[in-house]
Amino acid sequence: MLRIATALDPEGEHRLVPAIAADGNELVARADGIRELLEALNRHSVTGVIASATRHQLSAEVVDRCDDLGVRLVAVAATDTDRRYAASLGLHEVVSTEAPWSEIDGLLRGHASLGRREPERSRNGTVIAVWGPAGSPGRTTVAIQIAAELAGQGQSVALIDADTYGGTVAPALGLLDESPSFAAACRLAAHDGLTVSELERVGARYASPRGAFWVLTGIGRPSRWPEVGAERVAKTLSVCREWVDYVVVDTGFNLESDEEISSDLFAPRRNGATIAALQQADQVVAVGSGDPIGLARFLRAYVELAETVESERVTVVVNRVRASAIGVNPQHQVRQTLRRFGGLDDPVMVPSDVAGVDAAVLAGKTLLDAAPRSPVRTSLARFVHSRILPPVDKPLSRREARRLAERAPGRRRRGADAGG
Repeated sequence: MLRIATALDPEGEHRLVPAIAADGNELVARADGIRELLEALNRHSVTGVIASATRHQLSAEVVDRCDDLGVRLVAVAATDTDRRYAASLGLHEVVSTEAPWSEIDGLLRGHASLGRREPERSRNGTVIAVWGPAGSPGRTTVAIQIAAELAGQGQSVALIDADTYGGTVAPALGLLDESPSFAAACRLAAHDGLTVSELERVGARYASPRGAFWVLTGIGRPSRWPEVGAERVAKTLSVCREWVDYVVVDTGFNLESDEEISSDLFAPRRNGATIAALQQADQVVAVGSGDPIGLARFLRAYVELAETVESERVTVVVNRVRASAIGVNPQHQVRQTLRRFGGLDDPVMVPSDVAGVDAAVLAGKTLLDAAPRSPVRTSLARFVHSRILPPVDKPLSRREARRLAERAPGRRRRGADAGG
């Protein structure tokens, strides 16, 4: 039995209130607006809330209070404007005014799809965190292309925008980001309600004939960073490992933990999402820009990265390498700089290709789809094959097989005996 509080318009009350009682649930409060609904949540033990998706019955304060109490909230939208308003609050549990009670009941009970069972999963996916210092070194471009290349190789992939300072994955891929799905997943994880089915419900899908992948879009406003706290991010990534083969996380740049000097030791930390993603990752891709300023920023910030994760898990990628910014033989110059001032060897070099990257951004697609011959795409594809995907045993050609046979010890002995 559910204990339900409502904040509905007259038409919604007329249709849903009888259905609530007829199904054996208890209607503990019928609020007229936001203030009465908040009072009901504080006064009664509520397990579910149904509210009209209007500014009179629903607000960010209501959503936050339901999250704090672990109460499922379903919004009823009469128009597209109502749906957009609910999406702006981060709600994915939105139904139309004609939705049957069985659908609303399923959402209140945490069922992503009625009659659908959670599939058995034995997958233990790999988490790849893409990090870079301040100054836009191109970590989002690198993260998107890594996800695209993995998906193009037949792997199941989820790309997560965990940048708490302003995620850009959704606009880069031409996806709507009215409702940040990563924040929604984190809220579900906070109350142990996140499942694979829920991830597929809230996640967006980047469609591509070369390899589609899932996307959990980031927060649209930096002020929403408390929704993606460190503990929530860790729980979400744990479930994502069961969802797909590879989880690619586009993180923020800041690794500082100065907020810890505050008096509230349990308060959320703005940089907690980035630090949690890096610590949960199996592999960290550290992206720097291939120019004097970008390399200086990278080397300074790398010191903090080395204090956060083990160097064995870090691969350095230098983006936008070009002779016009760093001189003749730019790859050699970058390697020498990283080795001399950071003790870093074997970085991955990604050349500059403004035209190719701009074409992808303009089309809202990956480089694999918009500019497959781009040198950026080629270098990152080589990186994915050599350092992320497991090695594949290639069948020997006829020439290689013949050479191996000729070098076999038994073959040489037989030849020697025949000659003697």
